[in-house]
Amino acid sequence: MNGEQIGLWAGFVFTLMVFSYILGDNFLYRIAIYVFVGLAAGYLTIVTVEGVLLPWVRGTLLSSTAGVGGLVIGIIPFILGLLLLLKTSPRLGRLGNLAIAFIIGVGTAVALVGAVSGTLIPLAQSTGSSVRIDVLNGFLIFIGVSSTLVYFQYLARRRPDGRVQRGLLVRAVGGLGQVFIIITLGAVYAGAILTSLTIFTERISYILARITGG
Repeated sequence: MNGEQIGLWAGFVFTLMVFSYILGDNFLYRIAIYVFVGLAAGYLTIVTVEGVLLPWVRGTLLSSTAGVGGLVIGIIPFILGLLLLLKTSPRLGRLGNLAIAFIIGVGTAVALVGAVSGTLIPLAQSTGSSVRIDVLNGFLIFIGVSSTLVYFQYLARRRPDGRVQRGLLVRAVGGLGQVFIIITLGAVYAGAILTSLTIFTERISYILARITGG
């Protein structure tokens, strides 16, 4: 038995161990998950070191043409990492908040720009194009997009009795948006199940065919 056949048998066994979760959480499923998590963590570590850290160090700290600016930029991630490590110290833990604030601020800014330029604007353009091409379908798309966006807004008024409640029109439109969300999530979930079953059957067929030599 060569290395390829051993890998195929291992893949077949681990596939069945993961699929055994249908019968409930069990020992075989947990072993497979532990192995997958360990392999994924090791793989990500190697990829991070080889593909991110070492090229970053070579291009900034160890580069002869980087200059002072390159050295400063190159050392910033390591300073932030050191500050994050200080979170484990009861006395110096507050210094780690600087790194966390920086990471959250940059991440929020990137996510906001990405959401506006990559989601909202293309979605508005696509909705407008659909309305011009097909009035009925475009109208349904417009209603679905608008009501869904209204569902996720949290502006409300305080009533005389002290309760905070959205207006009747906003609640009605938001309820319609909730219906669209439920339909969409149901379709996505059904598609995910069908895709998973298709991948599983194709994987089992491939492994059995390779093992039997078919």
